[in-house]
Amino acid sequence: MLPGTAATANAAATVRYYPIAPGVRLNVHDGPGTSYSITRVLPEGAQVPIYCQTPGSTVSGYYGTSNIWDNISNGEFVSDTYVHTGSDGYVADRCT
Repeated sequence: MLPGTAATANAAATVRYYPIAPGVRLNVHDGPGTSYSITRVLPEGAQVPIYCQTPGSTVSGYYGTSNIWDNISNGEFVSDTYVHTGSDGYVADRCT
């Protein structure tokens, strides 16, 4: 096995997918806040991986008010207030 392969496989295995709020088409931003550009829109019923989370602009959404933003892909973020994580806090590591 190549060095680092097991760590990479373990990191990928720990990523969970979460459903977005029902009936919502969710804006994906290129940074952790509403002032960042929208790169795409997720369709209703989508599920997203959360690779890491970071504080950003505060949003009031389907699941409350929070400043937590979820990194769902390289350089793509959604407000945690529209993702059903089952928690009001962080459910993944902080983004570095």
